[in-house]
Amino acid sequence: MNADASSRDPSSPRASPTAPIGRAFGAIPPTGLVLLGIVSVQLGSALAKNLFDEVGSFGTVTLRLCFAAAVLLAVWRPSPRMSRHTWAAVLGYGVTLGTMNLCFYLSLARIPLGIAVTVEFLGPLTVALAGSRRWLDSLWVLLAAGGVLLLTEGRGDLDPLGVLFALAAGACWGLYVLVGAALGRHTTEGRGLALGMAVGALVALPFGVADSGTALVQPWVLLAGLGVGLLSSVIPYSLDLEALRRIPPRVFGILMSLEPAMAALIGLVVLQESLRWTQWIAVVCVVAASAGATRGARADA
Repeated sequence: MNADASSRDPSSPRASPTAPIGRAFGAIPPTGLVLLGIVSVQLGSALAKNLFDEVGSFGTVTLRLCFAAAVLLAVWRPSPRMSRHTWAAVLGYGVTLGTMNLCFYLSLARIPLGIAVTVEFLGPLTVALAGSRRWLDSLWVLLAAGGVLLLTEGRGDLDPLGVLFALAAGACWGLYVLVGAALGRHTTEGRGLALGMAVGALVALPFGVADSGTALVQPWVLLAGLGVGLLSSVIPYSLDLEALRRIPPRVFGILMSLEPAMAALIGLVVLQESLRWTQWIAVVCVVAASAGATRGARADA
């Protein structure tokens, strides 16, 4: 989601369509922007989980991505006239984004929010540690692995299929980091993100329609879907892009490491999903492993 940040040029004479929003965000410290984005994503996931009984996980993903794509396309108004390489990056990003969300919501339908996000977080953590030869990074790997073991044995009724879907979502998240970097090299500002989101919506649409049918067009469902799209995609992506203009990516990564803990907290408060004490320790292990790996990463990584 932060793939386009490195290619933004704040000094460009062309006015950005999100300039008024950027000025409003200017009064908020960058760490506050990141934390608000994390809270927004997890509140969106909690709202999405409440839609599962009505439209299922596939229908909820479809609503989220379609509304997010509609808003981003309206804001950025990207041109479809792009080179073959750029379209390849957009398509790869969109397919990965759609698949990641389909897997994550399938997981969310079976296991608590905090556990789903913690397991999924192993994907980007693996990418961060891949190829490292530092002995300290081996410690972070062991810490994350220990956290996963605590998660799986700390709750006897944990659905194994839900864990597998979370792992699949994590693998897609790791791939998302890589294809997002490619998208950032080929597009500017949020235009690539808007097109990629539209592709992701098209990936999810057949699954949502087949699974939910006309239930998707109920007025209250559409309103809730708009809320999920705004909370889970539009608002946090905008906050993150603004924060990345003002803090180094390494600091951003450390702050993002709080996401599993925030997911567990939101799950407890909003969804009444209580975790065992061993599972809270597991969440802390993954958070610490992610923060440690990010803090120790080389600047060029």
